[in-house]
Amino acid sequence: MSYRRVSFVRRVLTRDSYWEICGRLSESISNRLGVADGYATVMVESRSRSRRGTPTVPQVTLIGLFVTALATAQLTATKVLAFSIPFSLPITGSELVLPGAALAYAVTFLASDCYTELYGRRAAQIVVNVAFALNFVVLVLVWSTIAAPAAETSIDPEMFADVLGASTNIVLGSLLAYVISQNWDVIVFHRIREYTGRSNLWLRNIGSTASSQAIDTVIFVAVAFSIAPMLLGVGVVLPLEELAALMIGQYLLKLAIAVVDTPIVYAVVALVRSRADGDLATTPS
Repeated sequence: MSYRRVSFVRRVLTRDSYWEICGRLSESISNRLGVADGYATVMVESRSRSRRGTPTVPQVTLIGLFVTALATAQLTATKVLAFSIPFSLPITGSELVLPGAALAYAVTFLASDCYTELYGRRAAQIVVNVAFALNFVVLVLVWSTIAAPAAETSIDPEMFADVLGASTNIVLGSLLAYVISQNWDVIVFHRIREYTGRSNLWLRNIGSTASSQAIDTVIFVAVAFSIAPMLLGVGVVLPLEELAALMIGQYLLKLAIAVVDTPIVYAVVALVRSRADGDLATTPS
């Protein structure tokens, strides 16, 4: 440092106090940033960055709802539901027959659509694929409990296994249908959003769910009740007419739920955005 610079610094430090120097620096920063208080702005930005690494309550709630519905679907897949309808369809007649997991799976699509809208495609696909891996944890825990010895006061082990122990064909069908249809749902939802922006949320919700639920239904029913039983010898091979009835019944119910839950998606997204303080991206990726 030259002699002139040292002399200048000494004169400044002698003439001005420490706080005056800080004030001048703060004013200089404010002028450059175009804000009234540079220090406050820097602190707000720093705090905002620190909050980004902390999961929010809506994030945890939607992920929890998604995983809960997915685990419930695995445990309820063995029951076959039958709903009477006021009219008769060509294949199903006046009764819609569908697997019990259909109701829980419909909730997973509601949660994933909300999550995709709020946090983007990449974040939603992480949730979908991590939940897919957690499916195996649920299966291992259930099967290990079935295999463990039962006490004399326990319920009938065979009854317990019949209720909770999904057969191999059901597991294969549900897992394959899940990983394909859920990723498809996230991708289609995001693609529609690229064209519509933040408007027409109803189109993204119904459009992505309608196509992904069709994929989910066809894969699950075909694998669980036809392909896996024929190739692996597990489960019962259903005739083509019953397969078609299961597919139609399951898809119609899921489609109806997608239409009905659209106001719920709107409400959830609006509520989360109204509480957000800048952590949500305007255009999720």
